[in-house]
Amino acid sequence: MLEDQLIAAGYWFIYISLELSLLFLCISFLIGLITAYLPPEKVESILSRYGKGIFGNALGSIFGGLLPFCSCSTIPALIGLINIGVPFRIAMSFLIASPLGVFNLVVISLFSVMFGSKVALLYIAFTFLGAVFAGWLLDKFGLKAHLKKVRVVGGHTDETATIPEGNGRWQKMKQKMRSSWYFTKDLYLRMIPYLLVGVGIGAFIYGFVPDDFLVTYAGPSNPFAVPVAAAIGIPMYVRTETMIPICYVLTEKGVGIGTIMALIIGGAGASIPELTLLASIFKKKLLIAYIITIFIIATLTGYIFNFLSPFIIA
Repeated sequence: MLEDQLIAAGYWFIYISLELSLLFLCISFLIGLITAYLPPEKVESILSRYGKGIFGNALGSIFGGLLPFCSCSTIPALIGLINIGVPFRIAMSFLIASPLGVFNLVVISLFSVMFGSKVALLYIAFTFLGAVFAGWLLDKFGLKAHLKKVRVVGGHTDETATIPEGNGRWQKMKQKMRSSWYFTKDLYLRMIPYLLVGVGIGAFIYGFVPDDFLVTYAGPSNPFAVPVAAAIGIPMYVRTETMIPICYVLTEKGVGIGTIMALIIGGAGASIPELTLLASIFKKKLLIAYIITIFIIATLTGYIFNFLSPFIIA
């Protein structure tokens, strides 16, 4: 019995690790090409120039969700946006969408492979709308006044600047592809420990945790599972790329898809390291409002996913 469990867990670990690594490398290379042509400075310029009305919140959410920022790089980017005059509401939509990976190709690809394209598309839709309207509401509640005056000395740095550009079009493309490969290799080496930890925990759950236990306490029939998962996720520091393999196994074991989404959004949107960084630029009222915002987005999305689960889960 124990031998069979070990074999099943080991096979799952190896298969999923190889599959996700190949996917991660391919998508990261594509993201590297995108960022080579769309540096943060250009994003700031577009947002400050075209960010009118609710369309500006949508733009902020798109750029925040598309660019591969972690919480450590999202906060300096947020400060940069505010310093050049990007409206507070747009900066907040950017901040909310960025760690959730609303349009991050790596995150969306992992969702598609693990849960299917319907789940991935709904995740994009709900987190995008949540980021757009949350940024707008935070501004309407007058919380801009609770933003500290902070500046980033030196601004952004262009990591690709050390690679000399050629004169011809093909030469420039080669340099950008080389830069994208350096980005991919560096990102993969930094992310693979998190990915393997997630797959390892998932393999353990797959092989050893009884189905009945998880269904009883975190299944779709438990109405409190979603808000509890959102609340548990918020203090966690587990990257979305780590959580997705874990959550895939939890779903296979009978945990509700809504509970899974609440856990992922809560953990990605308001981890302790990110909140610590935000405390340096947010006053207490704005920081609390941000935490409540992430909790509400995670909880509402979770309940909606549970309601739609018969239509999106094969």
